[in-house]
Amino acid sequence: MGRGKIEIKRIENKTSRQVTFCKRRNGLLKKAYELAILCDAEIALIIFSSRGRLFEFSNVNSTRSTIERYKKASDSTSGSAPVIDVNSHQYFQQETAKMRHQIQTLQNANRHLMGEAIGNMTAKELKSLENRLEKGISRIRAKKHDLLFSEIEYMQKREADLHNENMFLRAKVAEAERADEQAAAEDEMAAAAGGSSGAELEALPATFGDTREYLYPPAPPHASILAAAAAVQYSSSEHSHGGHHHQQTALHLGYFKVDDSAGKGLL
Repeated sequence: MGRGKIEIKRIENKTSRQVTFCKRRNGLLKKAYELAILCDAEIALIIFSSRGRLFEFSNVNSTRSTIERYKKASDSTSGSAPVIDVNSHQYFQQETAKMRHQIQTLQNANRHLMGEAIGNMTAKELKSLENRLEKGISRIRAKKHDLLFSEIEYMQKREADLHNENMFLRAKVAEAERADEQAAAEDEMAAAAGGSSGAELEALPATFGDTREYLYPPAPPHASILAAAAAVQYSSSEHSHGGHHHQQTALHLGYFKVDDSAGKGLL
């Protein structure tokens, strides 16, 4: 019995997919080895599994040398026009048609979301579109609320930081003002103390300006008169002893008699 044809598509069962990968990988490596031996060809085979494991085969020293040879060959033929067979051309046409269909479908879906081109839609399609729009609106509103709450929290934190900074600056300003007031008060006290001491120093010469006057008080105004009276008394004592007692009594009393041509006077 011959093998039946299978559809070439992705195997959904994970276990079957892994078993098929191992079998076909070993068959591919066997075919590459046989081709290299039979045809004397330089072959480098690189395989990555779905889990990221690397499998390689090369019939020369290393796969890297084959890759470098490939780069040189591709650089040398880059200027020439590429050769496309009929099958490749048909493949690209099919892919282009698929991409155009997908673009048209996405454009129609975008129009439907905007409320346009819904005349040919059925009630079931309109209900499905309504549900999609409601879900989208709910997600958008939730995201908007999250952003608003984050912004409010940031602004509140910023407000608290600014309030603390303002209080700190106010405290510094108040401290500086107190320091200025204290310095001004000290200057006024120093000025007042200097003014009183200056007034006292200015008042000292008026009372104690001359030490000689303080130690030796000035003679009374009638000192010269007393001296003259003493001289007169002394001269009169030589001429007359009878009036000596009277003149001495007068001297002790602070006055004496003066005889002149105008008359007698008592000093």
